[in-house]
Amino acid sequence: MDLDYLLVIPSWKSVGILATFFTYLAIAGSVLPAKLVPGVTLQDGSRLHYRCNGLFSMLLLVLLLGVGAKMEILSLTVISERGLELLSATFIFSFLVTLVLYAAGSKSRNQSSSLKPCVTGNLIHDWWFGIQLNPSFLGIDLKFFFVRSGMMGWLFINLSVLAKAIQGATLSHSMILYQIFCLIYILDYFFYEEYMTSTWDIIAERLGFMLVFGDLVWIPFTFSIQGWWLLGNKVELTTAAVIANCFVFLLGYLVFRGANKQKHVFKKNPKALIWGKPPKVVGGKLLASGYWGVARHCNYLGDLLLALSFSLPCGISSPVPYFYPIYLLILLIWRERRDEARCAEKYKEVWMEYRRLVPWRILPYFY
Repeated sequence: MDLDYLLVIPSWKSVGILATFFTYLAIAGSVLPAKLVPGVTLQDGSRLHYRCNGLFSMLLLVLLLGVGAKMEILSLTVISERGLELLSATFIFSFLVTLVLYAAGSKSRNQSSSLKPCVTGNLIHDWWFGIQLNPSFLGIDLKFFFVRSGMMGWLFINLSVLAKAIQGATLSHSMILYQIFCLIYILDYFFYEEYMTSTWDIIAERLGFMLVFGDLVWIPFTFSIQGWWLLGNKVELTTAAVIANCFVFLLGYLVFRGANKQKHVFKKNPKALIWGKPPKVVGGKLLASGYWGVARHCNYLGDLLLALSFSLPCGISSPVPYFYPIYLLILLIWRERRDEARCAEKYKEVWMEYRRLVPWRILPYFY
C-alpha cells in the first residue's frame, strides 16, 4: 500500500517544530536587545515602533541549534526529512490564523489607523486582503513578526537541506553556490531589517490571508525549491557559468539593495544626498534621483535578477528550479500595474509629472 500521501499530513512532531520556532521568535523578539525603529506616521498621526533584532535572534538560534546538534539533542536534517509535513502544518496554521484575524477584526470597535476595521461585506475579499492594518498579539506586531518568521524559515530550510546533502555525500558546487547567494541575501535582509518598516506591505497592506500565507508558506517553501531540487539532481557548472551566475547575483543585489536603501533614507531625511548629489524631488513627495530617476520601479529589476541568480546554479535541464523567478516576474508585473494605479489615485498631478520625468517602469526602455 502506498503511504506517501501521509507525508503531507502534519505530524505532532512537525507541529511541535513549528510551535517551538514561533515561540522562540516571539520571546527573542521581545527580550533580546533591539534597535527601536519608528514606523511611518499613520493617518491619525500615530506611529508604531518596531523592535529590529532579527539578526541577533537568527544568529542566536543558529548557535543554539548547532550546540543541540553537537550534543545529539536534535538532528539538523529534520526539516529536510519532514518538509511536506511542515508545509502542510504551516498552511493550516496560516489558514486558522487568518480566520481569527477576520473574526477579531470584524468585531473590533477600535478607530485607530492600525486597528480600524475595513469591512467591504465581501467575506472572501476581506479574509484574503485583511480587515486591520496592524493587528497585534501580546504586544507583538503580527505583520512584522510573520515576515521575519518567513525569512528566517527560508534560511533554516536551506541549512537543513545543506546538512542533508553533506550527510548523503551529495554536496555539489551548485548547491554551495545556491546556499551562498541565499545566505548573503538573508543576512542582508536582517542587517537592514529596519528598511522593511517603510515598505508598502508594512505601511499600507492590511493583514489577511494574502500576506500571512505569503510570509509563512510562500517565502520559505517556494524560495527553497532550488535547494530541494539540487538535493536530488547533480549539476556540474563550468567556470564561465559560475562567473556569469555571480555577476547576475551581484548586479541584482546592487540594484535591489541600492534602490531600497535610497527610498528608505529619503523617507527618513528628504535632503540626504543621493549618489553624491541633492535629491531631485517631484511635488515635494516623490524621489526622482538615483535608481528612482532611472525607472519608477527599479527595485523590481533587482528582485528579478536575484531570483534568477538563485535558480541558475540548477542549470537548464528542468523548469522546476525556475518556478520562483517565473512566478516573481508575473507577480511584479501585476504589482507594478497595481502600484501605478494606486499612486495615480494618491498623488494625482504629481504622479503624472513624475511619470513624464521618469517614463520607464521597471528598467530603461521597458514600458
